[in-house]
Amino acid sequence: MDRPRRPTESVSPSACPVFSLVRIAIVDGNLSTTQLVIASKRGDNEALGRLLEQYRGYLIMLAHRYLSERLRRRVDPSDIVQLTFLEAKRDLPGFRGETPAEFAGWLRGMLKNNVATAVTRHVTTQKRSLKREVHVAPASPNQDSGAGWLGQLPGSTTSPSGVAIRSEAVLALVEALHQLPETQAEAIRLRYMEGLPLAEIVERMGKSDTAVAGLLKRGLQKLRTLLTADDCPWF
Repeated sequence: MDRPRRPTESVSPSACPVFSLVRIAIVDGNLSTTQLVIASKRGDNEALGRLLEQYRGYLIMLAHRYLSERLRRRVDPSDIVQLTFLEAKRDLPGFRGETPAEFAGWLRGMLKNNVATAVTRHVTTQKRSLKREVHVAPASPNQDSGAGWLGQLPGSTTSPSGVAIRSEAVLALVEALHQLPETQAEAIRLRYMEGLPLAEIVERMGKSDTAVAGLLKRGLQKLRTLLTADDCPWF
């Protein structure tokens, strides 16, 4: 005689340890960059917004690097970054990568295309020559579009002694970072401007611990040859 079947029990997300861990991570906002990439590809718009914000500083730094000083008077790097974000949201279904490093490379490619378009529009097709423009004094750090990531420097507002960072020091640091290879500049930005631990920098950049440590070491050594103690009190 057949034994009566027990009713099939459904497992609710709250009763499953795996679902619970995922739910807690989402609520607490503790998703790693890799998890944000995966969630974004699955259609999570909130995760995508958080993911893009993680790369805003990186892209602004690159836009500053790619645009000449004179061209930056006409093309705001922040506008190019915002356009890149809009394109990323639109074209995300076409992104085939899985890692933060692949996502960063994808964004970087779009940014470079947008910079090239801006250069063509404002240099090639414009009748006015940049050489004829009246020189504009450099904006203060609070006005400059790069202030977003520069403002993340530890002590950029106040130091233990309460001394404000001078605008000259910020401008000197910008110019010095532009003279470093991109990977060194990004490693330094993540470590000293965003204050990320080594493990998270390794994840973001898709490199080994040793490789990131080497980038930081060589980048700092180069910065110290480019900057005086007065120019850069952070390193």
